[in-house]
Amino acid sequence: MTHTDLKTKYENEARSALRSEFDIKNEHAIPRLGKIVVNMGTKDYLRDKNRREKLVGDMAAITGQKPRVQPARISVAGFGIRAGMPVGLSVTLRGSRMYTFLDRLITITLPRLRDFRGVPGGSFDKGGNYSLGIADYSVFPEIDIAKVDRPHGVQITIVTSSGGAEQSRRLLELLGMPFEKENN
Repeated sequence: MTHTDLKTKYENEARSALRSEFDIKNEHAIPRLGKIVVNMGTKDYLRDKNRREKLVGDMAAITGQKPRVQPARISVAGFGIRAGMPVGLSVTLRGSRMYTFLDRLITITLPRLRDFRGVPGGSFDKGGNYSLGIADYSVFPEIDIAKVDRPHGVQITIVTSSGGAEQSRRLLELLGMPFEKENN
């Protein structure tokens, strides 16, 4: 499935299902994806130019977009961090890149995780945004595992327009997100 297929699936199937399930009258109130933010905390690895280029290249390969280097906002003496020091990488995906990334995440990357039984269903915030952490970014097919010297985790936040967890979860289910089965 390509990103256009996922977007078409949203427009043709998910929108009408959400509208009827939640009895939404206003067309603009139907939940939709707004953006996907991918973050990678890198500690002090960005100080070394070679490591920085490698991590920036890997993040660009995963997301299809060059990441921006995130500086520390405050100094934390216990961690040896000064304000302005590079401490992470961040990418904000919208439009077709967002749908392409989400499609690859759902169909290729998540099934490659060891002992994968679904993503946790309780990771929604009050606004209906979903956050997912992956401990090692080398599970993405774009990354050559042999060239990864240290595992880095990535955090993926899927921002929706629903305003609540119930509608957001249903939207992601309709798009194919594999939530783990709840034991009742």
